Amino acid sequence: MNFKKTSFVIIFVAVCFASFAQKSIYDPQELFAQNIFTKNGNEFRSANGAPANMYWQNRADYELHASIDTAANELSASEVIHYTNNSPDSLESLWLQIDQNTYRADARSNFYTTPQPSEHTNGMQFGSVSIEFKGKTFKADYIINDTRMQIRLPGKLSSKEKININIQYQYTIPGAFGGRTDYAETKNGKIFEVAQWYPQMCVYDDLEGWSSLPFLGSGEFYCEYGDFDYTITVPSDMIVAGSGELQNPNEVLSSKQINRLAAANRSDSTIIIRSVDDVNAMATNPGKGTKSWHFKMYNSRDVAFGASRAYVWDAARVNLPNGKTSLAMSVYPVESVGPDKWNRATEYLKKSMEYFSAKWFVYPWPVAVNQAGIAGGMEYPGIVFDGMDDSGDVLYWVTAHEIGHNWFPMIVGSDERRYGWMDEGFNTFIDIYASDNFNKGEFAPKRDAEYAPGKGNPAAEIIPLLKDSVTPPMMSRADGVFEKYRHPMVYFKPAFGLVLLREVILGHDRFDYAFQKYIEHWAYKHPSPDDFFRTMNNESGEDLDWFWKEWFYNNWQLDMAVQSVSYKDNNPANGADITITNLQKMAMPATIEIVLKDGSKQRLQLPVETWMQAITHTIHVTTTQKIQSVTIDPDSLLPDSNRKNNSLSF
Repeated sequence: MNFKKTSFVIIFVAVCFASFAQKSIYDPQELFAQNIFTKNGNEFRSANGAPANMYWQNRADYELHASIDTAANELSASEVIHYTNNSPDSLESLWLQIDQNTYRADARSNFYTTPQPSEHTNGMQFGSVSIEFKGKTFKADYIINDTRMQIRLPGKLSSKEKININIQYQYTIPGAFGGRTDYAETKNGKIFEVAQWYPQMCVYDDLEGWSSLPFLGSGEFYCEYGDFDYTITVPSDMIVAGSGELQNPNEVLSSKQINRLAAANRSDSTIIIRSVDDVNAMATNPGKGTKSWHFKMYNSRDVAFGASRAYVWDAARVNLPNGKTSLAMSVYPVESVGPDKWNRATEYLKKSMEYFSAKWFVYPWPVAVNQAGIAGGMEYPGIVFDGMDDSGDVLYWVTAHEIGHNWFPMIVGSDERRYGWMDEGFNTFIDIYASDNFNKGEFAPKRDAEYAPGKGNPAAEIIPLLKDSVTPPMMSRADGVFEKYRHPMVYFKPAFGLVLLREVILGHDRFDYAFQKYIEHWAYKHPSPDDFFRTMNNESGEDLDWFWKEWFYNNWQLDMAVQSVSYKDNNPANGADITITNLQKMAMPATIEIVLKDGSKQRLQLPVETWMQAITHTIHVTTTQKIQSVTIDPDSLLPDSNRKNNSLSF
């Protein structure tokens, strides 16, 4: 062996020794162990992830009549809930959510975070509660516990039976401390963002029975589907923008506004319905009396609305697949007007709806509203509350994200109170591609790294989260995730996990087909995490249990390394053996790039089965010349926690 060859060997061994002082903690038997699912398929939920032939869910239809005292900031309402028990069980009591009680001084939500809120309301005050049951009317026997009401029935509500619940109530609308529901002052009057404004049925399902977790704040909602018929009475100079479709435009709109709305329904460009001049004119000539705005929304899980005399209002047609259309509209104060501000809000809304509809599932309702206020980013079926001070890329991102929630969880009705990642994570995932698509990538790339959208490499940005030993697993209850980890674990990690599935593990075609089937199967229904995992396994034709285990059930790290390169009989013409090793608990399929001495490149695609039996794997490759370098994951697509050992160079 001459001096040059000897030097090469010494250097090579030194590099290998330095790279692999760390002992591997990877265990193939742990990662690829079978039977991660807690339940087998049954007559309600199939083993393939779809609803089975006896799947059921209960139904709640609502009639609501509310009025707002805009001076006292009080909402008064009457409600009739038409509840149908479609379960096979007889129910002896009913549970309702009364979320406004979260603002009481004695609410549980005050005590699970620090600091405690300093402003409060008295919550919902009830005038009367009665039930119509088996042909008779009864004064309801009920208790209130925090944000829940239990109605104890005089007899069992049998399977397929119906009951009506009649409630009269009122509450003080919280100010800025309301977070999701509030009022705020503008130069031309208050803006009311009104949500979680009526007693709402808890879900009764085949997974938990009654889902009656209290409303604490981080864990959002789990709602039954039904039809909504609601009327909002406000001073006559106010505009109400609500979920669903306005039923009485001739009673509440001017002829000019009606004509402009008709034009907007035919226009791909934004049409002004109520201009800045109109708002200013109303400010100097306020109306008298009240108007009642009547809306209907079908097959929805909730409704919300905004109301203000300060609204500028515009709209445009939304073009959906198969010749269908909807209407996108925005309402905002004059302070939000500007070419880089809310003037483009309807454009952002329209384009997001068109993209999500073409890519995943058609938007089902006739109208969508983008409402400016101080909630700063909150979603309800057919309406979103976004920040009145937002502009540019922030306004686009928040609009796309919040309207995207109409797919998750408004159409696919997952339990946000338990599994926040099933709505925030999925929605953050579809945002990524919507941003890439919008106006040739005007606001791309959109990546929710850590606490705010970033433009770095998500595979690198997630490393600190995976290395943090106290990071909670993604399957933690939504309210149990510390604020420090809420955005990374509920938004960023699940979204990036789906990106890995689409870009690295399954590819676009198989992922998109399976994901579309998940949406199709569970539209207007209540999927569990198992239902999602099983659907993706079955419809992609891939056993992904290893991925669900390492990414969703655990917070494991990935560290793949190139251990050594050698030539058979020390002759490159005989081919090379490349040895790679896995040092951490996670495994992934990977690409290996080989750069030869003349600069040409070869790539090998390694499936995840590379790691099914062993910690270390040797691959023989055909070569005719010496290798210049070997790199695993050359495009930095994977969340490898130590990229220093990903390459060997010679």
